[in-house]
Amino acid sequence: MLLEFTQKGIYCEKGNFYIDPSAAVDYALVTHAHSDHARRGSKNYLAHKHTAPVLKLRLGKRSVIQEVEYGQEINIKGIKVTFYPSGHVIGSAQIKVDDGNEVWVVAGDYKLESDNITQQFEHIKCTHFVTESTFAKPNFSWKAQTEIFTEMNDWWARNSSKGVTSVMSAYSLGKSQRILKNIDSSIGKIVVHDSIDETNDIFRKLGFNLPKTYLFSEVSRQDLKNALVITPSFSNLNKFEDKLEGYVMANASGWMQVPWYVSKSLDKGFVISDHADWNGLIKAVKETQAQNIFVVHGFTTYFAKHLNTLGLNAMSITDKKLDQLALL
Repeated sequence: MLLEFTQKGIYCEKGNFYIDPSAAVDYALVTHAHSDHARRGSKNYLAHKHTAPVLKLRLGKRSVIQEVEYGQEINIKGIKVTFYPSGHVIGSAQIKVDDGNEVWVVAGDYKLESDNITQQFEHIKCTHFVTESTFAKPNFSWKAQTEIFTEMNDWWARNSSKGVTSVMSAYSLGKSQRILKNIDSSIGKIVVHDSIDETNDIFRKLGFNLPKTYLFSEVSRQDLKNALVITPSFSNLNKFEDKLEGYVMANASGWMQVPWYVSKSLDKGFVISDHADWNGLIKAVKETQAQNIFVVHGFTTYFAKHLNTLGLNAMSITDKKLDQLALL
């Protein structure tokens, strides 16, 4: 096969490169800059031009990163490599690998719904498709984004009218920018943690329009009374609790659809994800018309079995499966 699943990641022997490797390698093609897909130590990286500066921030300024546009074909030792939008976060990509005989698409993480800031997922036909399965169970079904942000705006406005600070936990890359782009910033000040501010600064320089935000470390107690505070983790705010006289907490995640994931300390759990839900995953797989589907990252066995019931040839790729493949 053109691509193989190894302990270091998805490997192309003909091109001598890995896709989202789990260890340091000579040449790493990266779908996006989340830490479970982009790791330190590789000699060279290839990433979309909007991912590259975030990789520099996260992996170190000395990292050697080649930038690529969506749809731009790169030739690596006779292998054609093309990046396409995955819709997951700004700059995220599906990676198409073509040697003239086999066409693979490694989707990385993805969602199908437009979030108004990330370039929308493109359906790419291929012979082999590697899909994630983070939320690959029928109970995961997302409401339209417009409904979620109406709920979020109402929650913030209600808290603001009482002089209560609204604290929202959201990933610094992806979810935070999605919230900033779609929230009603006229309700009050938006205050962010430093790590979110660093990422926002990169995207603003790239031309993405985000509302004005303030650093949590720099605002006064009075400024926070009607504010929305966005932080990657509630624990990041521990040293600033003296500023938070009255506040309520919320989390923005697809996992908020699972009751036992919702902490009792939360005032609200907003079900919003940068991953495809059950129906989105199935649609994405079917649209590829792939002969073989490889399921990674999530409910791999469950999803592969379901795809098989639909008449598709799907295989779950787990750590155990990697051990078996390594023996072949």
